[in-house]
Amino acid sequence: MSELTVVKIGGNVIDDPDKLNDFLDAFSNLSGKVVLVHGGGKLASDLSGELGVKTKMVNGRRITDAENLKLVTMVYAGLVNKNIVASLQARGVNAMGMCGADQDLILAEKRNHPTIDFGFVGDITKVNTLALCKQIECNSTLVIAPITHDGKGQLLNTNADTIATKVAAALSRFYKVKLVYSFEKLGVLMDADDDSSVMPVLNTEQCAQMVKDGVINTGMMPKTENAFYALSQGVEEVIIGNFVSMESNHSSGTQIIQ
Repeated sequence: MSELTVVKIGGNVIDDPDKLNDFLDAFSNLSGKVVLVHGGGKLASDLSGELGVKTKMVNGRRITDAENLKLVTMVYAGLVNKNIVASLQARGVNAMGMCGADQDLILAEKRNHPTIDFGFVGDITKVNTLALCKQIECNSTLVIAPITHDGKGQLLNTNADTIATKVAAALSRFYKVKLVYSFEKLGVLMDADDDSSVMPVLNTEQCAQMVKDGVINTGMMPKTENAFYALSQGVEEVIIGNFVSMESNHSSGTQIIQ
């Protein structure tokens, strides 16, 4: 099997033009088959504030009512996605921007939580692996926005870490997949206030203790949960860290192991 790299880029990088340019420079130099999954950043939240649309987060996940769904769809699958695609094209990368509704790429169902109404938040039920593989084998670099659909005409907001995980897991049937969760830090930190306290390796027992101690919380929890799931589904290698630093050999990030 040939190798494939799935990279997920976080909102804090998207929000900073210099960091985003550095990331896209490094990403465009990757060899082989690659897929990019991106989050949304704070632009949707900023815009919702300007328009008087209230937002609410629970454990790092957005509560998405009907008005917020309109905003995140326009921002994530529109402005953010197409800006990244255009920037990659300028770097000579044959990029194609998509969301879960395009080519029936990612099906999801509205989240049914016993105590929290997440609104139009989707949990993934199926990834169209054939459609993904066709685009990849046509030498397209897919740039996937975190919007899915339910197959009945309803768009759904879906966590980008989860999308990257499910896409990587689906593609691991056909490729040797490396999954990188890229964000502004160098990796999973033992001390949230010390950027140098990167854990080179993180296993399930260590992660459980760090969650219990409150060291891993909010936005990092979806990353670690999805990282361990990806490994269980056949993804060969999972790294959490700063992609630019990893590509420049300044950091190796945190390798996730069972």
